[in-house]
Amino acid sequence: MILKGNVWKFGDNIDTDVIIPARYLNTSDAKELASHCLEDYDSKFIKKVKAGDIIVAGENFGCGSSREHAPIALKEAGISCVIAKSFARIFFRNAINIGLPIFESPEISQQVKQGDLLEVDLNKGIIKNLTTGQEYQVHPLPPFIQNIILAGGLVEYTKREMKRRTNYEQL
Repeated sequence: MILKGNVWKFGDNIDTDVIIPARYLNTSDAKELASHCLEDYDSKFIKKVKAGDIIVAGENFGCGSSREHAPIALKEAGISCVIAKSFARIFFRNAINIGLPIFESPEISQQVKQGDLLEVDLNKGIIKNLTTGQEYQVHPLPPFIQNIILAGGLVEYTKREMKRRTNYEQL
């Protein structure tokens, strides 16, 4: 799977309350969450972000609470991928659970600029900066995680697997 999008650049320690402010956590509606995504960081973010855009950040992206609201808000806002120097572990797993691809890369977080156009090959772990021509190799996501991402998250993946196994057992 190939993703392509423009970079939104963020620094270190972007916590889940910055991604989706706590005052909006009284809903689990993805569209409502997305409408407030990163508004305390940039009040116009949701109006400027385009489907497919990519977040590139520094260390400890997604620190804070263990809620899935943050990666849900990012994904629903149109973010196709997050690349950071490092992630909070619970955010990392929550992103995978909801089908949001994420990669760790110290080089990319330091070398790309806001607005650069990136192309991300999920299968091979190759990220190309189409603006500068630089290419980066990151650890590709393992095949089972790629399958979760392609299914749209862990719940959809589990539904497909249960259906597949039920159909197989009926043969």
